[in-house]
Amino acid sequence: MCCFFTSLMLLGPRFAVLIWWLMRPVYFNAVFNTWIWPLLGLIFLPWTLLMYLIVGGGGVVGFDWVWLGLALVADLASYGGGAYGNRDRIPGYAGN
Repeated sequence: MCCFFTSLMLLGPRFAVLIWWLMRPVYFNAVFNTWIWPLLGLIFLPWTLLMYLIVGGGGVVGFDWVWLGLALVADLASYGGGAYGNRDRIPGYAGN
């Protein structure tokens, strides 16, 4: 778990999911029935995919929805923060 946490903090959620998949591929097969959902999650919502892997092993119930919601907010904030931070690079954008 130490290597997982270190890779998460240093390289982000996509690398942490990749390391987790390499170390425990059977867990991915137990959580997901197909390969398309993890791939889409890895591309578009990496924090949500990581949180789903943490809480979704036995199904998502109760307070697990709060953790998934926080991960979704983190994903949306990362996209929104990047767009807001680069708004001055768009010529003719009058959003100042």
